[in-house]
Amino acid sequence: MNRLTHTDESGRAHMVYTGDKPVQHRTATAMGRIEMQQETLRLVAENMMKKGEVLTVAEIAGIQAAKQCGTLIPLCHNIALDQVRVSLEADERGIAATATARCSGRTGVEMEALTAVSVALLTVYDMCKAVDKTMVINDVKLIKKEKHDIA
Repeated sequence: MNRLTHTDESGRAHMVYTGDKPVQHRTATAMGRIEMQQETLRLVAENMMKKGEVLTVAEIAGIQAAKQCGTLIPLCHNIALDQVRVSLEADERGIAATATARCSGRTGVEMEALTAVSVALLTVYDMCKAVDKTMVINDVKLIKKEKHDIA
């Protein structure tokens, strides 16, 4: 079994050294969903929630969260992000969130994509909790991770 990368030989936590890795184009995409009642979905779709336009606010919250990932997660590197896209779409059971983060760096951007999705969904929850106590956030996962050499 491989050793965890964020612990040293004695099991103490540390931030991984990436200085000897090549700078590469890196992309990661994550997704997740929040399930809610039909009436809540209707209120979101018609922009009738008291806190404002849920999907737009949640998308912006996801972008902000990706930019704060190194602060929120103790052993995560601070990354100069080149791009973050967050989109939320309603379906018959709730809202699906997708986030893609891109950078040119020495370490991957999957934590930024996962954080963006998580905070976007938490924002939806926060904005809708007054009218729906049954919401469930689930299926948050990384769906794609790539790196390519810089030409």
